[in-house]
Amino acid sequence: MVDLSQYLPILIYLGIAFALSAAFVFLPMGVSVLTGTHQPTEEKNSEYECGFPAFEEPRSQFDVRFYLVAILFIVFDLEAAFLFPWAVSLNETGWAGWAAMMVFIFELVIGLVYAWKKGALDWE
Repeated sequence: MVDLSQYLPILIYLGIAFALSAAFVFLPMGVSVLTGTHQPTEEKNSEYECGFPAFEEPRSQFDVRFYLVAILFIVFDLEAAFLFPWAVSLNETGWAGWAAMMVFIFELVIGLVYAWKKGALDWE
């Protein structure tokens, strides 16, 4: 017979996490209804992401350059995230670490040149 009592702390932890997350979601809504601050109006329900009402179909296709710029941002953000720990630990990694980072940076440069040739950086 399998002893499942070792999983009891995990189940208690999950129960507490679920109860707290439900409280953080539903308690403010309940308090606003009880105190009378829940008064939705047209102004409160209006668009707020970009500051003006949508004028196109929300499922319209985006230009591929939006995605290319997003991918470039992620790639170079990751590069910055890798360069700092590499620079700090360069004494321990030695020439092998230096060569590995140069290969990594070279691959990123190839990606940048490819995106540049594809016109991802040219905005009209």
